[in-house]
Amino acid sequence: MEKDCTNRSQMSKGIAAMPDRRSHRGADPRDASLFAPEAIPALREAVADLAWLFGRGYAEASSLKLVGDRHRLPDRSRKAVLRSACSDAQRADRLSRRLDLDAIAGRSLRIDGFNVLTTIEAALGGAPLLLGRDGSLRDLAGVHGTYRRVEETRPAIALIGEALADWRVGPSLWLLDRPVSNSGRLAAILREVASDRGWPWEVELPFNPDAELIAGPAEVVVASADSEVLDHCAQWFPMARLVVERAVPGAWVVDLSEPPRVGPGVAEEPSGQ
Repeated sequence: MEKDCTNRSQMSKGIAAMPDRRSHRGADPRDASLFAPEAIPALREAVADLAWLFGRGYAEASSLKLVGDRHRLPDRSRKAVLRSACSDAQRADRLSRRLDLDAIAGRSLRIDGFNVLTTIEAALGGAPLLLGRDGSLRDLAGVHGTYRRVEETRPAIALIGEALADWRVGPSLWLLDRPVSNSGRLAAILREVASDRGWPWEVELPFNPDAELIAGPAEVVVASADSEVLDHCAQWFPMARLVVERAVPGAWVVDLSEPPRVGPGVAEEPSGQ
């Protein structure tokens, strides 16, 4: 989950937003068709196109509109493409600072709380997860100023804790966005679970967790899939992906990390260049 405050279509149309009463972090009713096997080639091509444009300095909004219009993608598919894409330079830079599992034993960890937790919740709830060009696993959830605890919340926390314990990770600091509604309640749950299980966790609620993840001590490992964080932190660890692969083997993973097998249109270098 990346911080997302852009989905305001209902309000812009004058339709009152309905309260979120969902009890699961599950799939959207449209996902079965949007991410069906036959839809994947076009999505991969769109990701490749967007990455090509990013690599040449084109602005995000105009690039996404160009790519989305070319492939006739609905808004949710465009969101998936955006979350999966990065330029070749970004991908190489991110991967150069990514730590493997065998490098984190005993290391202190800073966890991008909502980002990691909602991905595990989505995996347990049967929602689609996106494997992007940088190898990170992301969900399509958006925390629009409010976090709602769901049936998958405590199981997800348990899976994360058990994985960190088995991996012998050092002390972990969870960072939750203070402005997000119910962040204090989630912090209480995390502290309760850590106390019951004897896990070396602390929980803080800064106003801007991204800034602390980016500016943290160089020796501390960051657990996040947030693009801004990955572009600027000293070193990071794909915790959400590894927890899902370890504990939710049947998760719905939409692999958009590979380029399309057919020439990618605007992503293709002009001939003679």
